[in-house]
Amino acid sequence: MVDDALKRAFAHDVVALRLAGVRPVVVHGGGPQISAQLARHGLESRFEAGLRVTTPEAMDVVRMVLSGKVQRELVGLLNEHGPYAVGLTGEDAHTLTAEKHYARVAGEPVDLGMVGNITKVDTAAVQVLLDHGHIPVVSPVARGEEGEIYNVNADTAAGAIAAALDAETLVVLTDVPGLYAHWPDSDRIVERLTAGDLDLLLPGLDGGMLPKMEACRTAVRAGVATARVLDGRVPHALWAGLLEPGAPGTTVVPDAGA
Repeated sequence: MVDDALKRAFAHDVVALRLAGVRPVVVHGGGPQISAQLARHGLESRFEAGLRVTTPEAMDVVRMVLSGKVQRELVGLLNEHGPYAVGLTGEDAHTLTAEKHYARVAGEPVDLGMVGNITKVDTAAVQVLLDHGHIPVVSPVARGEEGEIYNVNADTAAGAIAAALDAETLVVLTDVPGLYAHWPDSDRIVERLTAGDLDLLLPGLDGGMLPKMEACRTAVRAGVATARVLDGRVPHALWAGLLEPGAPGTTVVPDAGA
């Protein structure tokens, strides 16, 4: 999300939800901003299975952009409405612990560099902020068991944090209306599916939608009641997607009897 008006609408929705009694946690990415900064440093942006290949040099840029730029801007926009938002990264208070992650492309493992797979979530710091009425804004940078620093996909981090908090709903904002049924042959959106349905669909997904739908499956399998994939290009999509019946998007629910 790089459009200023959309960012302000998002911040308005998050604070409105907080004032309505919801306890939101924001987990943000920063793909376009990271790519732009990498280009300024003469570093290549490359993706495998929807994840950014992150060299040690790129990791320095990722860390700087996520926690020093994108997070600061989000916190500032939220706090225009009152003293609500507090920023932290997955490194802080060991909120996110990760190990090195290898993607699989055409059945073969691919080294992604400093990309992490979350192994543990400690929600203590996030819970303290929530209990004091704040809105935690989390940058998806994690630490390893030996102090390594890992770049974690924001959707993956959001799903893991939602599961660890036993959240009611995971919301994933993206740049399409939802999960396409048969892209590129059809632009029909899948309105509702189960975690089991995703088991069958995930092998055929690629690009950025793959980690988003994996995060939704992880969350609902861990006890989150619903996961919603919404079009973040639409102003106030967050508010509409959560509170307006029939709002467009894709809903993922647990398997029957789960």
